[in-house]
Amino acid sequence: MPRYEDSQLYRIRHSAAHVMAQAVLEAFPTAQIAIGPPIEDGFYYDFDLPRPLEPEDLQAIEARMRAIIREGHPFNRKVVSAAEARQIFADQKYKIELIDGLEKGGRDEYGNPIDGPVTITTFQQDTFEDLCRGPHVANTREINPDAISITFREPAGAYWRGDENREMLTRIYGTAWETAEQLEEYLHLLEEAKRRDHRVLGQKLNLFVIDTLVGKGLPLWKPNGAILRETLTDFMREAQRNAGYLPVVTPHIGNLNLYRTSGHYPYYKDSQYNPIQVEDEEFLLKPMNCPHHCMIYKSEMRSYRDLPLRLAEFGTVYRYEKSGELSGLTRVRGFTQDDAHLYVTPEQLLSEFIGVADLIKYVFSTLGMSDFRARVGTRDPESDKYVGDPASWEKATAAIIEACEQMGLDYTVEAGEAAFYGPKLDFIVRDVLKREWQLGTVQVDYNLPERFELEYIGADGEAHRPIMIHRAPFGSLERFIGILIEHFAGAFPAWLSPVQVALIPIADRHLEYVRGIAARLKAKGFRVEVDDSNNRMGNKIRIAQEQKIPYMLIAGDRDIEAGQVSVRLRSGEDLGGIPVDEVIARLEQIVSSRSLELWSA
Repeated sequence: MPRYEDSQLYRIRHSAAHVMAQAVLEAFPTAQIAIGPPIEDGFYYDFDLPRPLEPEDLQAIEARMRAIIREGHPFNRKVVSAAEARQIFADQKYKIELIDGLEKGGRDEYGNPIDGPVTITTFQQDTFEDLCRGPHVANTREINPDAISITFREPAGAYWRGDENREMLTRIYGTAWETAEQLEEYLHLLEEAKRRDHRVLGQKLNLFVIDTLVGKGLPLWKPNGAILRETLTDFMREAQRNAGYLPVVTPHIGNLNLYRTSGHYPYYKDSQYNPIQVEDEEFLLKPMNCPHHCMIYKSEMRSYRDLPLRLAEFGTVYRYEKSGELSGLTRVRGFTQDDAHLYVTPEQLLSEFIGVADLIKYVFSTLGMSDFRARVGTRDPESDKYVGDPASWEKATAAIIEACEQMGLDYTVEAGEAAFYGPKLDFIVRDVLKREWQLGTVQVDYNLPERFELEYIGADGEAHRPIMIHRAPFGSLERFIGILIEHFAGAFPAWLSPVQVALIPIADRHLEYVRGIAARLKAKGFRVEVDDSNNRMGNKIRIAQEQKIPYMLIAGDRDIEAGQVSVRLRSGEDLGGIPVDEVIARLEQIVSSRSLELWSA
């Protein structure tokens, strides 16, 4: 798969960012310009403006951008000295700071070190010149003026260089595509994303709440959300039992030396909470489960006959995330992982790795997430962040690639995507909005068994080191549920829905009949609500549909006489009167099979 950074679309968006900056400076001649890179689905540029932007400002800037594009200006690259660059940008303080960084420390626009010699370049189109490394299109005419937009999204505040102690700038977002049809499709998906926003639906469907008195990034699960969580974890527990996993439970804190031994501290120090001093010891809020599982393994003498040993835990971990990075359930500070660690012999590594990958594929297919790709993450040979023996890395990487080949997975190999202790296989899932999410992951680790001196006695009577496989099909349960809410727009399959059936009596005299049906359904494990409110029947149906309850069973005089209920689906489909026994049997079949259909034949 070609890199986005090498694509024509990347050049188009980068060039559109420069065109936007030109249009903004024409509208606000005293503005200070910062940086304007392409991003995943568009571009942005940060400005220090003399006043807040109004909607009509953005409309005027967008119109001017189209005019500039149609004028057909070439993008001219120029190599300049630091002194020449300072002269060009003499009245632009942020550019001067960037030039100083390039000259003195080899720093890019984000303050990160640049390897090798630094060449300062500018790109100019029409009257606008910017400090930039490129790449760009050759001429503005390569940008489709009918396929750009900066009015689709409101500007936002952004600290200069991401430092909350620096100036607050105005970030204007833009998007650019090759055709107007692609832009229209993208804008439609954005509107659909708003409708599916899990933060909005989470409140509307009474799933979770995040309260600042409890703490940012620490969700509270309400009854409906807790049921959804438990249903997912029960599903995973069943799959794990069938695959031979054993449950374990570990504490929420651990001695700091545990994480020093594993290498996670201080490696992940910036994303961990400060140690807690207790008497003469230091403890850490648990940032990951694997060191704890290693100590469970080490608590007993192990034989090759005990392997593979598969230890699984729904373990809550805590990571420090900056406030500005928190987002609903998808970026939180406390989250639960469906974590498991497998301890295997070298001979078992391949088959166990395939077994884990098969489990992840089963989870995705059950949830209707069949559009995914596989990514083999290897270490970056230019980086020194990795630990362990290079020979072990090579063996682990080879095993992952061989597993992908045997499974017939379509995969890519991407350097730099490995964990610090070993290579991994990530499953990148694309949801109904065509967004990609890294969900299930499998990692091969020779490092932690070495650090914790884990052993098993082989058939030869000698001590050997096991190999460790890390895996988490859901990853973070919180993040996974946030993605599921948006994937299904809150309309979960019947087996997952917090409330599966709403029973609606037409009048009070029908309540006894309806409650009898509810009791039968509850006895079979269904999650049921009886609407005995004073609302009219139409309102009761509307409320159930808004709560995205899959089934509404309605009963009146005629239904009681016939021993039936009138069945409505949340989609609005009216199936008419159906005998109660038949309805219950059909619902049992749909839920037990974890069907994605509401009323399968």
